[in-house]
Amino acid sequence: MFLFTRYTNSQSYHLSNGRIVCVYFYKIHHNSMLCLKDFNLQKRNNIYRYMGKIKLFYNDKGMEPMCYNFDQIIDRKNTNSIKYDFTEKHGKPIDILPLWIADMDFRVPEQVIDALTKSNAHGIFGYSDTRGEYVETLKTWFNDNLDWKIKDEWLVKTPGVVFALCTAIQALTNEGDAVLIQRPVYYPFSSSIEKNNRKLINNPLIYKNGRYSIDYADFEEKIIANKIKLFILCNPHNPVGRVWTKEELTTIGDICVKHQVKIISDEIHSAFTYPNHRHFVLASLKPEFNNITLTCTSPSKTFNIAGLQVSNIFIANPNIRERFVQVMERNGYSELNSLGIIACQAAYKYGSAWLNQLKTYLKGNLDFTRDFLAKHLPQIKLVEPEGTYLLWLDFSALNLSDEELEDLIVNKAKLWLASGEIFGEEGKQFERINISCPRQTLKTALIRLKKAIKSI
Repeated sequence: MFLFTRYTNSQSYHLSNGRIVCVYFYKIHHNSMLCLKDFNLQKRNNIYRYMGKIKLFYNDKGMEPMCYNFDQIIDRKNTNSIKYDFTEKHGKPIDILPLWIADMDFRVPEQVIDALTKSNAHGIFGYSDTRGEYVETLKTWFNDNLDWKIKDEWLVKTPGVVFALCTAIQALTNEGDAVLIQRPVYYPFSSSIEKNNRKLINNPLIYKNGRYSIDYADFEEKIIANKIKLFILCNPHNPVGRVWTKEELTTIGDICVKHQVKIISDEIHSAFTYPNHRHFVLASLKPEFNNITLTCTSPSKTFNIAGLQVSNIFIANPNIRERFVQVMERNGYSELNSLGIIACQAAYKYGSAWLNQLKTYLKGNLDFTRDFLAKHLPQIKLVEPEGTYLLWLDFSALNLSDEELEDLIVNKAKLWLASGEIFGEEGKQFERINISCPRQTLKTALIRLKKAIKSI
């Protein structure tokens, strides 16, 4: 929570398009800052151009209006949205409320929209690639936000992290080789292994007292027994919400170095950590880790641009990188989506203010969910998240069968959540819910759940 002291003076700026922007001066602890209030909210980049780059903050207690309106409910139907337009195709009721897939119901930063609009106005969408400014923008972002210094030559661009997972599996293992994961975990990990005819080996996470941890002894035993060549790490972890500590990551990394195991580190949710938790890039912790790790990143989750198909994979080891690129080329892929390039660069360059406000809003959604469950549905246990906007809910106290739980969620509550069992056997009796939506939408979902559970 930000504590504000408002100064009595303010200043108005008359923009070239006729809009008036009011700037109020505040003090936050010992630092002076600006809070921008644009009553139109549509062309905020004009303000940037007029005044220079400033940071935007707001108070989560509602003392001042938000600069970005995350409470706005936007109708996403008839936009080819997988989340909203394909319910019947997935066998779900037409009136179901979808909170399953990991995209957001929020407009992206205005600077991203403006950059795409400018590009569209040109009217030509030919083959495209990135130039020096693109990687410089990435270098600035990762240095400023994750204290990670990347090098130009490490970058390999892909149309998504799952594509990168499959490419790495093909490049670094042979058919029949074993690949290690930690369930319950993001389900494409499993499918990427199995569909490429590799052997899936599971080092299940330990669930105790509402928190997940790593079984290091089992981890190393599985590596030795199965001659593991590749391990896929999820950090922050989807769906259980852990942000692995520096000590946990170091232990994992040391074991992999010891046994010459290469690591795919999926860090796509790295921007979303809650207070008192910090994301550490595994590859940044030791040179030895950097030498064996493929770090998978993307602006898709951070800035809600998954549909634009752009990911940035960092591979420091030139041999691993060459093998990765060879497989990618063998599969016929070469250039990114031209609009994805534009959006990625604009998001990383100008999206910090939007992201800061979003994270505060998501923290509010988390607090709302926690309080609602405690008050109305104490049978459902929230696995306290350290990161991501995906909550992992434990329904086991209801003592329902898997089929009964599915019926409760889908047919009685009319909610489309991500069923826990798709994340592995360990996910049974759990459900994953996406809270990156307006609070009213989240409230509606929780009320539906309350009514459904009260009816059984």
